[in-house]
Parts: sequence; structure tokens; C-alpha cells
Amino acid sequence: MKNLKKIILPVAGLGTRFLPASKSVPKEMFPIVDKPLIHFAVEEAVLSGFKEIIFVINNFKQSIIDYFDTSSNSSKELLKKNKSYIKHINKIAKKNVKFHFVYQKRPKGVGHAILQAENIIKKEPFAVIFPDDLIKSKSPCILQMMKMYRKYKSSIIAVEEVSKKDVSSYGIIDYSKKINSIYKIKSIDEKPSLKYAKSNLAVVGRFILSPSILLHLKKIKPGYGNEIQLTDAIDSLLIDEDVFAYDFNGERFDCGSKMGFLKATIDFAKNHSQLKKEFLNYMRTNKF
Repeated sequence: MKNLKKIILPVAGLGTRFLPASKSVPKEMFPIVDKPLIHFAVEEAVLSGFKEIIFVINNFKQSIIDYFDTSSNSSKELLKKNKSYIKHINKIAKKNVKFHFVYQKRPKGVGHAILQAENIIKKEPFAVIFPDDLIKSKSPCILQMMKMYRKYKSSIIAVEEVSKKDVSSYGIIDYSKKINSIYKIKSIDEKPSLKYAKSNLAVVGRFILSPSILLHLKKIKPGYGNEIQLTDAIDSLLIDEDVFAYDFNGERFDCGSKMGFLKATIDFAKNHSQLKKEFLNYMRTNKF
């Protein structure tokens, strides 16, 4: 398998769980204190060494394109006046990363969204980050996975243990072998009931995938929610290739849910360089 250079961020979802706020502001632009979710995802990709980032968007998400456009007059003025903004943007801008924006015209699932990037991916392996899954870790989660990819030379997906009551909300793996934090996958079932779940190891929004996955995305039928599910395509890929799951080091916040978003906001506020002292004092004073 070739070196990894390209990464997909599927951000064409409608964000219905955050209505009415997400009607005019994409949920990926919701801030965790002072940085939008999409920024964390791009930063993770850039710090992990990716050279091309492919955003799969819809027609209502122009603000994502605008956010990363540092050539506009407004961006230039902000760069002059705000040192914090400069620091955040320079982490990305100095890496000379190429951005692509492709469109998913109708919401047909994450698998369908990834297919929209086929002409850019071509026949190369690639990674995927779901910005909804914000992962706080010393080493970027996708970078951890790249090390496993080099070792096993196979597709790698991130997993974590979830409570039994939550298995029906995730893709759940079954595995044949475990070596430390790596599992050799036997199958993946998208959102199974607890009765039929083979484990409590849930698929998390980080993937490194063989280009063969594109063929399987084309041939599978719509699955859960009548959508093209990436997990179904990975389950199909297992017929031809080994796929491994990696239990990553880090803490995940499910920012696709209101509670997960609130937890992330509180956690990052408690550790914010400018706000930490005042925020913790507020929490203590109000006995939270």
C-alpha cells in the first residue's frame, strides 16, 4: 500500500439533531470555546502529515469554504489584528496543504459522500475523519492509526468500548484475534440491537482505507436508514482483504450529540490557556 497523502472530511450532513441552530450555521462550524469543530479535524489531518484534504459538502455549507480562505480581505485584516487567530491559522497555512471541495447533492449516507471524492482519490489509500468525533489525545488519533497502517499494511478503523445500552447507536465489530490494542475484524454490523451485537467495540470516526473500498461502496445496497453505509462496505471488503480495528489512545467527545458537544465545551474550557482560571473559579463558585 502506498503512502498516505489524502484525507476525506465528510461534512455534507444536515445536522438535524442541532436544529434550529444548524438551519443556517453548519454544525461543523459550531465552536468548542473559540475553534469550530471543522478546525480541529483539519488540524489533526495537517499535524499528521496529510497533503490533500477533501471536504465533501453540500450547497448550504459555503461558510466552511470561507473559513479556510485566508486570501480574502477580511482574513487579511484579522491576521493583522488578532494574534490568537494568526496562531491557529498558521498551524494549517504553513503546511502548504491543498484543499478540495466536492459536493454531495443529496444526503445518501457517508458511504455515498466518500464516493463523491473518487476522482481525487483515484487508486490511492486514503484516510477519513468525521469532525463530529472530537478526540483529545497527546498524539493525533489518525497519526496513531498511520503507525498501525504501516505495521499491518491493511485498512485500519478506530474503535472504542461503549456501554451496552449504546451499542445500537454504532457500527459494532466482531473480531477473531486481539493483539494489544489491535483487533482482526471478522464482521461489522451497523447499529445492531443489543441482542445481536457481537461485542461492545464501536466504530469511531477515524478510518484508513484501501482504495478497494470504493468498489465495495458502489456494489453494496442501501443499508440502515436507506443510506449507503461505510461500515457495510467495510464488511464487504473483508471478503477480499484483512481489516483491523485499533483501540486508540485518547478521549472522544461525540459532538454530533448535544450532550457530547456540551461535555467537549466544558472540558476544553477547563484547559483553555486564557479562560482556565476564570472558568474553574466560576464552576466552583456556582458549585457545578
